[in-house]
Amino acid sequence: MKIIYALAFSLLLFTSCNNGKGQRIISGSNGNINSLLIVVDNLLWEDSVGETIRDVVAASVPELTQSEPLFSLSQMPPTVFDGFATKSRTILKIEKGGPAGMVIKHDVYARPQTVVVISGKTDQEISEQLINNGDEIIAAFKKEELKENQRRIKISLVDDKPLQETLGVKLNFQTAYRIAKQDNDFFWIRKDLPTGTMDILVYEVPLNTIKNGDSTIVDIVRMRDSIGKVHIPGPVEGSYMITEESYTPYMNETKLDGKLTYETKGIWDVKNAFMSGPFINYAIEDVANDRYVVIEGYVFAPSVEKRNNIFELEAIIKSIRIL
Repeated sequence: MKIIYALAFSLLLFTSCNNGKGQRIISGSNGNINSLLIVVDNLLWEDSVGETIRDVVAASVPELTQSEPLFSLSQMPPTVFDGFATKSRTILKIEKGGPAGMVIKHDVYARPQTVVVISGKTDQEISEQLINNGDEIIAAFKKEELKENQRRIKISLVDDKPLQETLGVKLNFQTAYRIAKQDNDFFWIRKDLPTGTMDILVYEVPLNTIKNGDSTIVDIVRMRDSIGKVHIPGPVEGSYMITEESYTPYMNETKLDGKLTYETKGIWDVKNAFMSGPFINYAIEDVANDRYVVIEGYVFAPSVEKRNNIFELEAIIKSIRIL
């Protein structure tokens, strides 16, 4: 019997170290969404290198109604970077002494995990690497966090059959959300917060609603303001959601579900009422059906941080598939 137990233990140990394909099995990563571990010597952290790190990865998130950092940072020196700490999902390591460079690694100590290593012989070289590669560093960490957010969302999904049958789109959103309003080809999906709500709008407009060119952002603002007037009433009679008139939204061309998409970020307001907050709007070009599928997320949560709320909405929106 002891021999059987020994053989079983040996087999378990072997399969734990090897998955049969020559690859090691590593434990799962951990960490809150948008939390970033910085592994850097204390002296560097307290000097110009630390200042540059904070300028790059803790810069304020644009298009929010209050200042919030891109990532919440925690720091530790390399001498204590061991054990549980190595399981953080996103890690920025600073290595002084080697040639200047930046390397992005995946699943080094845990899975899933993104580790960015910045090296340089001097403080100045390290800072230059951080600044020159800042956009790529942020994009790598954001990609990892988006995947993690979507993984968590999939744990408890709402049946999106009404969206599929009415608009021909599939969307992953969790059971904390509910379809608050359905009006023909318009859906209003809501999640209650202790201090407000998180909202998702899904609808379609004719393809000629948004023209590609100098008027694109004007067309998008006009479109969302008209939708707000019809479907999103404010707290008093005659009030409704509009785009903040004194703040020009940010617009970018991207792709969702492999289709040309206009990504717009800005501040929403309520006409004739004191309410506002951040929004993200995606207009997806669906040429086959002569339409734009528009999906927007916005947050109303006065006096509280909204970075992670908007990021969750972005993760939901980017799961959309046109059937």
